[in-house]
Amino acid sequence: MTRQPLVFYVSLLLAIVATSSAQAVDMPVRKAGLWEMKMVRAGSPMPEMTMQHCTDETVDKEMNNNISPVTKQVCSKQDIQKTATGYVTDSVCNVAGMTTTTHADITGDFNSAYTVKSTAHVQGGPAGAAGRDSTTTIEAKWLGACKPDQKPGDIVMPGGFKMNVRDADKLKNLLPK
Repeated sequence: MTRQPLVFYVSLLLAIVATSSAQAVDMPVRKAGLWEMKMVRAGSPMPEMTMQHCTDETVDKEMNNNISPVTKQVCSKQDIQKTATGYVTDSVCNVAGMTTTTHADITGDFNSAYTVKSTAHVQGGPAGAAGRDSTTTIEAKWLGACKPDQKPGDIVMPGGFKMNVRDADKLKNLLPK
């Protein structure tokens, strides 16, 4: 796997973890089992991407309590507020010299389906690029039980790239400095 897709997958995983993390507000725990997460980036050449995440109450609570050391290391801000329709999160994370400021609105019931609509501003990068803005929508739906070869925390991304969210801190060594 080349570095560019790896950085993308790591950044995507951090976005998922950052969106799932909580500070003063407890996020609800998703129904245990296999969740399909379809991600669409508006105005981006990146195609729609669908991944699957096997989860259980323990994994979701860990993600909600932000125990990932890599997330704590790369994100200087992670705020969440409950709203009348769901939750709003705001985060600032720095990965590979790129600072990403994200605002997300999360709605749904966390038992069968939920939606995350986020806007992000990315500044910096290998060439010190000018700021880039993007809008991403993640539509998640519960599919049923996890597959027999999956354990809670496993995420299967396009191309078969598979990792467990509990291993996210190990990826920091793979990121460009």
